[in-house]
Amino acid sequence: MPPETYPTLPSTDPTQLQKKDLQSDQDIRWCPGCGDYSILAQVQRVLPELGIPKEKYVFVSGIGCSSRFPYYMNTYGMHSIHGRAPAVATGIKTFNPDLTVWVITGDGDGLSIGGNHLMHALRRNVGLKIILFNNRIYGLTKGQYSPTSEPGTKTKSTPMGSIDNPFSPTAVALGARASFVARSVDGDAKHLQAMLRRMARHRGSAFLEVYQNCVIFNDGAFNFLGDKRTRIENVITLEHGKPLVWGKDGKKGLVMDTQTFRPRVVDVADVEPSQLMVHDETNPMLAHVLATLEPPEYPTPMGVVRAVETPTYEEMMKTQLAEARQNKPPSPVQALLEQGDTWTV
Repeated sequence: MPPETYPTLPSTDPTQLQKKDLQSDQDIRWCPGCGDYSILAQVQRVLPELGIPKEKYVFVSGIGCSSRFPYYMNTYGMHSIHGRAPAVATGIKTFNPDLTVWVITGDGDGLSIGGNHLMHALRRNVGLKIILFNNRIYGLTKGQYSPTSEPGTKTKSTPMGSIDNPFSPTAVALGARASFVARSVDGDAKHLQAMLRRMARHRGSAFLEVYQNCVIFNDGAFNFLGDKRTRIENVITLEHGKPLVWGKDGKKGLVMDTQTFRPRVVDVADVEPSQLMVHDETNPMLAHVLATLEPPEYPTPMGVVRAVETPTYEEMMKTQLAEARQNKPPSPVQALLEQGDTWTV
């Protein structure tokens, strides 16, 4: 189908866009109480703030409960192939760099069969906005353990408990050198909205891990992070240039033990302010340290772990193509192809 015959959405005035304009006419088919509802709602609240017409948005998903997402967005979208959403989205973004392309995936879809596609999209710094719903379980296929399930998790596929070491999605993204990596939780709407705004405005690949409750197969797994009554003692909110402190009145903090090169939890009153670790979104070593902090020894970091500006894949491709089109001597291979017959008949 030639481009001029593609179906189009009616043009919208981005200054007048509202949440309701992004809501499709499809019945939402998630279990009552699923954390996916919150993520969908926050995306629909944040996008109108960006000043982008809805016909410039494309949502691409793979397979899983989270991957129903494109049906519920009144934008362009594609429910693609299991684990291959980053590859499909890369093609869309590089061919149409003016589009804002979002990838919706889950811990199973994105880190199991799709792990290879995810890491390469991130390392290339394709300008995609990737949200990974992490509920630490396979929801759509009825409760098998996933790549992020904790050791000992008993499921239909691990009746005696999982013996696998789980992935840390945030650490995987950092290992792929993603230029933007953040983490949030479905139960904290205000924080989730803030992270969505940050990733939406990032030029390169932006990766957001969202801890998401599966009410049927892994209910309550993240209550200690999303519940207002317990969040304050279990979450360290990352703010660039601010000390890494948490708890009521910021009484707890992190210092780096110079002997073991490990973070150590301290009472803020017991150390000098200069000893406290300070968050720096551009520091790659600190980002990897934060990705390894896990309860019960440490609080769970929430916020932007890493954010740096580097050339995007589509920008570099555009530059390379422009250079290739300039009047330059043909390459040896091209010269060979164009030199005519190489034998006499």
